[in-house]
Amino acid sequence: MDIFAALADPVRRSLLTDLATEPRRVVDLAGTRPISRPAVSKHLRLLLESGAVTVTDRGRERFYALDGTALAPVASYIAGLASTRAAPVTDQALDALETEVRRTSRERRRTAPSDDEHEETA
Repeated sequence: MDIFAALADPVRRSLLTDLATEPRRVVDLAGTRPISRPAVSKHLRLLLESGAVTVTDRGRERFYALDGTALAPVASYIAGLASTRAAPVTDQALDALETEVRRTSRERRRTAPSDDEHEETA
């Protein structure tokens, strides 16, 4: 499973949030959720497949931990989106636009035929 698909599920995202602070066992993670331990195990298996978590055996217990390197494609994708945003319009650019509009309006008034001239040619 790729990391984007793994992050699509809100339960898996909440598991990653918990695992970001410290490694935890399935029983610890299941105790704070309204889903069964087998369901938590299934979500952890999918996170393991995506590379988002690692598992370490300590005696008879398995501890899951966040592996931040798997999130690099997500961070890169988000950074790419953020960099494509248009730059905000500055006050200096707005002042320059106002000056140009006034100048153009003045020039049009000077070169526009007056009402008297317009009636004579009609």
